[in-house]
Amino acid sequence: MSQVSARLASLSPSETLAMSQKSNELKAQGIDVINLSVGEPDFFTPDHIKAAAEKAIRDNYSFYSPVFGYPALRNAIVAKLKNENKLEYKPEQIVCSNGAKQSVCNVILSVVGKGDEVIVPAPYWVSYVEMVKLAEGTNVVIEAGIEQDFKITPQQLAAAITPRTKAVILCSPSNPTGSVYSAEELKGLADVLAKHPQIVIISDEIYEHINYVGKHESIAQFENVKERVVIVNGVSKGYAMTGWRLGWIAAPQWIAAACNKLQGQYTSGPCSVTQKAAEAAYTGEQTCVEQMRKAFERRKNLVVQLAREIPGLKVNDPKGAFYIFPEVDFYFGKKTAAGKVIKDAGELAMYLLEEGHVACVGGTAFGAPKCIRFSYATSDENLREAFKRVKTTLAKLS
Repeated sequence: MSQVSARLASLSPSETLAMSQKSNELKAQGIDVINLSVGEPDFFTPDHIKAAAEKAIRDNYSFYSPVFGYPALRNAIVAKLKNENKLEYKPEQIVCSNGAKQSVCNVILSVVGKGDEVIVPAPYWVSYVEMVKLAEGTNVVIEAGIEQDFKITPQQLAAAITPRTKAVILCSPSNPTGSVYSAEELKGLADVLAKHPQIVIISDEIYEHINYVGKHESIAQFENVKERVVIVNGVSKGYAMTGWRLGWIAAPQWIAAACNKLQGQYTSGPCSVTQKAAEAAYTGEQTCVEQMRKAFERRKNLVVQLAREIPGLKVNDPKGAFYIFPEVDFYFGKKTAAGKVIKDAGELAMYLLEEGHVACVGGTAFGAPKCIRFSYATSDENLREAFKRVKTTLAKLS
């Protein structure tokens, strides 16, 4: 009998991708589904970035690139970090990968071994805990509920650290909650971590450019921990380039070298044409980034208002990314018209898909079983109609 490895058997499938697939299946049957499950901008890649890719093809960028990326792209990332974030890095500290997802996984596989503990604040992006499993590490989850804006405190962090703690994963702006850590909040966490020099800090900043507080803050700004911070970022969200697959890390030299070694054995360098497009994204005009950010902020204000008009939903006001993450446990235990009892957020999300034709994602996969994630990366018209359907569909529960 065919049997997959124990390593693969331990992993859970991606619930976000599963819900997106189910909504696409309903669409293929001719059902009008509004998909609020996917985590990608609905904008097209800006024209000057596409033009750079077209030029790269004409200029025959069709050969293998260096494993860690072209020097020109790594230099552009170094300049971006200096100009936008006031952070100093060298090109050899930058490793470009096939999306920020690979960047995160590279780091975890490079520093986490069997039995090592990794602190993961919840709610978390679904893949963090699965990547730690892949590395045979142990997830130590810190829960942060809506009452604390889904952000952990220094006291919670300190209580979770043990001699076996090898890494902590932070995500700001956050997927799935949209929460954003302030400089003061990050300093509080940095001061705790400064006392534990064995801990690597993985800072996922892929939503950096989609924030509504005016300025992105990175934990790498604090000198007492900077030498142990790995910034993860990329072009997917801020430049509407999800399908291009280009992420990167800015890391201590030893971690960059380790990721380069690992990547050299299982994917090599990212797509050559994508790298030239990403270079143009970082070196070209940035008005497109601000235009998209403003659109997301307008949509955020809209969906927070619409969601708060729905009885039973507890909704905070996220400061970044393009998600809302309301508590929905008010509806647990209620019955559908067919008599089925809604037991959890996953079943509620499936009910909204099948009955209301709105796709969202239950919070269990994010470590928050009382919540549901709605993405607002779609048009205002779609959002108004979607939340109208959600309100009507939930009202049918008894």
